[in-house]
Amino acid sequence: MANILYVEDTEDNQILVTRRLTRKGHAIDIANSAEEAFSRLKETLPDLILMDVGLPGMDGWTAATRLKSDPKTAPIPIIALTAHAMQGDREQSMNAGCDDYETKPFDFTRLSQKIESLLEK
Repeated sequence: MANILYVEDTEDNQILVTRRLTRKGHAIDIANSAEEAFSRLKETLPDLILMDVGLPGMDGWTAATRLKSDPKTAPIPIIALTAHAMQGDREQSMNAGCDDYETKPFDFTRLSQKIESLLEK
């Protein structure tokens, strides 16, 4: 299926999402921070990025903006992920260049549909 870079600093979320998406046939690479994600992107480009917005150091919105401003990584779809779901978070995610947005805890059926939809484009 697809190679997905999952940028997430919470181990429980890493395990849960990796298990669910691996069962669907996806290969998951985990980065614990935006900085680690940028390092991984120097080695290989994924088909899609799942980006937690509440990361230590550089937040996910700043990372998404940076990724979308680089011609090499701009075409990679990004789904913003957040546990806070505050009013305006979706708009902030879209303004940062994210292609979609999902709240935690995840509805895996909906998340999978979003992933598949973006991968088809």
